[in-house]
Amino acid sequence: MDQKIIGLFDTFTHGGMDRRAFLDKLALMAGSVAAAAALLPLLENNYAMADILPEGDPRITTSAITFQGGAGYLVQPKAEGKFGSVVVIHENRGLNPHIKDIARRVAAEGFVALAPDYLNGLGGTPADEDKARDLIGTLQPGAILATSRAALAAAKTQSKSNGKGGCIGFCWGGSAVNALAVGEPTLNAGVAYYGMQPPAADVAQIKAPLLLHYAGLDDRTNAGIPAFEAALKAAGKTYQIHVYDGANHAFNNDTNSARYDKTAADLAWSRSIAFLKKYLS
Repeated sequence: MDQKIIGLFDTFTHGGMDRRAFLDKLALMAGSVAAAAALLPLLENNYAMADILPEGDPRITTSAITFQGGAGYLVQPKAEGKFGSVVVIHENRGLNPHIKDIARRVAAEGFVALAPDYLNGLGGTPADEDKARDLIGTLQPGAILATSRAALAAAKTQSKSNGKGGCIGFCWGGSAVNALAVGEPTLNAGVAYYGMQPPAADVAQIKAPLLLHYAGLDDRTNAGIPAFEAALKAAGKTYQIHVYDGANHAFNNDTNSARYDKTAADLAWSRSIAFLKKYLS
């Protein structure tokens, strides 16, 4: 697909225009309204593809839970033993089927996984993605951090948890991972996929090791890498940065045909699981 069209969709999904303006510009770029209509399903998430690891997988148990100030989707291994806990932070579309699938995959790798719904206080994640995105835009940084901290505490106190807690987040959730690393000294590990970086002045507060994944074609997010890395180096922090050449923002989202990159996603996932096991075992 034309990279300009993917860039247009990225601008739309991150609040740069409303749906009407997006559709009008897409029709111009595609050449007609009919051509735009044919492209739209490739650009938008298809949650019929979200059951990579189904709810009934024999390795896991799933449940909806509430915790202090929040609610979410809890997935735990059925195996005996104690496991590291991972908060799975959603994109700017809320707690949808894709993120629940990610939580199940994390749990199947041997972790207690908790995916909080950051829209719980606003009635929960709606089925309408545009509405979810608009609601996400109303959340204040302090409230986002409070939910992240509460979810981390809840995950670490589950009966199967070994007491260590990390987080993994995507896009908006990647930014939330970075903010949690700044704001929560008990975090043991953070994995951020194409998340916006915290202010350089705040980096000294980070205690947790960080694994930072970026898409090579994501100029908007990547513009913040140099200052972030310089601050991490200056503060002596433990971190890894990987940039996946030729990949688009949201390359991990396998429900999105236009942006999913299996090669990049598989490599980033293997690195993420190894990183979490290293610091949460």
